[in-house]
Amino acid sequence: MSKDAVLGMIADEEAAYVDMRFTDPRGKLQHVTVISDQVDEDFLEEGFMFDGSSIAGWKSIEASDMKLMPDTESSYVDPFYAEKTLCLHCSVVEPDTGEAYERDPRGTAEKAEAYLKSSGIGDVAYFGPEAEFFLFDNIQYSNAINKVSYEVDATDASWNTDTKYEMGNMGHRSGVKGGYFPVNPVDESQDLRSEMLSTMKRLGMKVDKHHHEVASCQHELGLKFDSLTKQADELQKYKYVIHNVAHSYGKSATFMPKPIAGDNGTGMHCNVSIWKDDVPLFAGDKYADLSDEALWFIGGILKHAKALNAFTNPSTNSYKRLIPGFEAPVLRAYSARNRSGCIRIPWTETPKAKRVEARFPDPSANPYLCFAALLMAGLEGITNKIDPGEPSDKDLYDLPPEELAGIPTVSGSLREAVEELQADMDFLLVGDVFTKGQIEGYITLKMEEIETYEHTPHPVEFGMYYSC
Repeated sequence: MSKDAVLGMIADEEAAYVDMRFTDPRGKLQHVTVISDQVDEDFLEEGFMFDGSSIAGWKSIEASDMKLMPDTESSYVDPFYAEKTLCLHCSVVEPDTGEAYERDPRGTAEKAEAYLKSSGIGDVAYFGPEAEFFLFDNIQYSNAINKVSYEVDATDASWNTDTKYEMGNMGHRSGVKGGYFPVNPVDESQDLRSEMLSTMKRLGMKVDKHHHEVASCQHELGLKFDSLTKQADELQKYKYVIHNVAHSYGKSATFMPKPIAGDNGTGMHCNVSIWKDDVPLFAGDKYADLSDEALWFIGGILKHAKALNAFTNPSTNSYKRLIPGFEAPVLRAYSARNRSGCIRIPWTETPKAKRVEARFPDPSANPYLCFAALLMAGLEGITNKIDPGEPSDKDLYDLPPEELAGIPTVSGSLREAVEELQADMDFLLVGDVFTKGQIEGYITLKMEEIETYEHTPHPVEFGMYYSC
């Protein structure tokens, strides 16, 4: 969409405001709203100045001036604001040089796409994330000096089969691990998910399906694939719509990987493919009809999986999902037949759909950094022809201990992931896609989270140790 088209859209929609949206290092969507009569061709060309000192992990107050550069192709009308508002996703640049700000996640995604083209390996990388989420009716938590607690609840939750409600308990609920695909009345969120998907479709998003997921209160909507930066934009819109439609129904949506114990956690399987000259690079005549390039791409991801975890699984809570027994892919293996390894090759009817699926990421990830890091690991695999080894077509969770011991794992904690990233970041620095200063700043943010988590007593510890 050209600048003139954006200005025409503002006029046609009679938009009163323009929302400039960008993403911080942790992956949270941020915004500043400008009255529409201030937005003209010069505004769209020159960008909008803002103070970046209050964004965690960005500039200090003495050098805080930054500029938002709107992507005119990303425009859409917000479906939730009372006043008609046009939204634009923005990248962040240095105001004095116009160069991309090194710690801007969206800028990193754009640089990853540029590096792919310059490498000669491919023209475009497509990503298809499958981001799950939970819906609750009530959430309460405390992190006071003398009280650490949380409580979530939902009327359709498995634990409420004997709860007394004023209008009676109808009893139709999925059990633990029993949420994958029952119809209503067991699945009571059909209309809510349909409204989420319809809202996305009205925004021009490419969507296809929705369903209840395995865990109690867990759901997923289908978001079709797109190129790296565009898909990261779409995932930010995906989260935004889900949060706000849920809120309008009096419910709370969360992309936290493991908000409840004893049931499946939330993942974000990432389907990836590379095309060159309108030809799918991953289709071939090797294992599972993959090409050499696809296998080498898998080899790069498996090699760097522990460092990738810092971006693909960036919360301390992520590692309460990445444990065996909950359909969580903790083993660094690949297969076309089972879902227990890090990488799966989905069955496809056409070479155009040939792709690899990284199963360990979760939706607490910053999508721009997650997708860019996965691409860079895979490209190093192709460049250096990294052999992924033999596929693992057995159920990896049922392997005998001596066989299981020979299969490497992903990181077991955020601390381990961050330490691995510190030791293994060179593949991200190729082509200046990521910078060392950016990664070090990101690690500082993550260490703050790790130390807060590690320094705080847990309620479980009182049960185990208070009377020792």
